[in-house]
Amino acid sequence: MSEPQPRGAERDLYRDTWVRYLGYANEVGEAFRSLVPAAVVWLSYGVASSYVLADAIDKGKKAGEVPSPEAGRSARVTVAVVDTFVWQALASVAIPGFTINRVCATSLYVLGTATRWPLAVRKWTTTALGLLTIPVIIHPIDRSVDFLLDSSLRKLYPSVGKPSSS
Repeated sequence: MSEPQPRGAERDLYRDTWVRYLGYANEVGEAFRSLVPAAVVWLSYGVASSYVLADAIDKGKKAGEVPSPEAGRSARVTVAVVDTFVWQALASVAIPGFTINRVCATSLYVLGTATRWPLAVRKWTTTALGLLTIPVIIHPIDRSVDFLLDSSLRKLYPSVGKPSSS
């Protein structure tokens, strides 16, 4: 949703529409952790993980539809699925979920030791800080995961069919 699509370009359901925001469900769940039952937080991870899996499957299907010799098709599909899954799992679920969890846990602790605010106010303040942190961390995490994969996993791919940066 950040860059305009060129004319005639196919719209990516998982990256160019509201569906993209399902990948942020676990960050929202982590922000609300102090206010909701743990099952709600786990459900938010289920939603985000389902998004990751669906996007990986979609990218594999699209890679399989590209006309080319059959010999390279399975490798191209595998690379597309693995690259998308690993990138999304790190950039959409694991790293941001951990980050928001630590921001919220730290802020709740600091507010508990540094203020005399009632617990409900501290929890809502922590939730607000967690939610406000989400847009700040997205792009640095995305770029860091790009760098990490470019420096490791993507070096293992065959030169034909390397995915473009996520």
